[in-house]
Amino acid sequence: MRKAAILLFFCVSTAFAQDEATLLFVGDLMQHSPQFKRAQQPDGSFNYDICFEEVKPHIEAADIAIGNLEVTLGGPPYTGYPCFSAPDDWLWAIKKTGFDVLTTSNNHCLDRGRKGLERTLMMTDSARVQTLGTYRNAEERLKRYPLLIEKNGIRFVFLTYTYDMNGFEVEEPNVVNVIDTLMMKRDILIARSMRPDIIIAIMHWGTEYKLLPDKDQRSNAQWLLEQGVDHIIGGHPHVIQPTEYFPYPDKPDYHLVVWSQGNFISNMSAPHTTEGTMITLTFRKTGLVTRLTEYDCKVVQTTRPDYRLLIID
Repeated sequence: MRKAAILLFFCVSTAFAQDEATLLFVGDLMQHSPQFKRAQQPDGSFNYDICFEEVKPHIEAADIAIGNLEVTLGGPPYTGYPCFSAPDDWLWAIKKTGFDVLTTSNNHCLDRGRKGLERTLMMTDSARVQTLGTYRNAEERLKRYPLLIEKNGIRFVFLTYTYDMNGFEVEEPNVVNVIDTLMMKRDILIARSMRPDIIIAIMHWGTEYKLLPDKDQRSNAQWLLEQGVDHIIGGHPHVIQPTEYFPYPDKPDYHLVVWSQGNFISNMSAPHTTEGTMITLTFRKTGLVTRLTEYDCKVVQTTRPDYRLLIID
């Protein structure tokens, strides 16, 4: 009788066991020329430690930390806007700060052409930082995308797409994920076949400097949610846009849509471009049900001339 009671308790406890994981997202990780000139050391290396001192504990604390690498690592000569090629030390600083994943499909991913795209991936591979959005060829994309990461018993699948590459054309055999319904629908079907608990799309979209989402953002978001994406994280406008919740049609939960996180760190000085968000999402899995249980948003600001990130709200 006692064995039966113990077995029953174990079964009930297992059925209601809870797993929890936190995801942290930031906006654009940029490197304008004043930034890398400020970071350059007498020996020619670059030191960015001061930039991340205040935000590093939050990034390290997340189970998965994700940012948008809006530069290439195309090698010297290092250049800022309009065609970015950042020092390799910028990547190592990002890695040291605690980032696990970088999105690379954005409008600057072809700033140094095929060489820049491939060298960026060579460097991120060497740093053991996972990327999604650009690929050397279709075979590599097939192996790496969609990106599945399991953390604390919760299976997350990440997708990402960009609206454009500033007019540059992708050179074969390279592949860049672009906002195209045929491509995205095929990818979402593959994502759903991977038995995820949560599917998150990270979108590079919208109108620069506009404080509200445009009609294309809204129509694309609606389409993504209808296809089975759970939550959407947006960027590109370089300013913070609102976050909204949309109800699921078939369950008492909400889709989170972050229209734009703004810049995380940059040298931009136009109104509202010195600020960005650092968003932490907590997911809890009980049995077969995974829910977003907590949303935390911190506003950060880039100071000059030292380019230190400060949490201001």
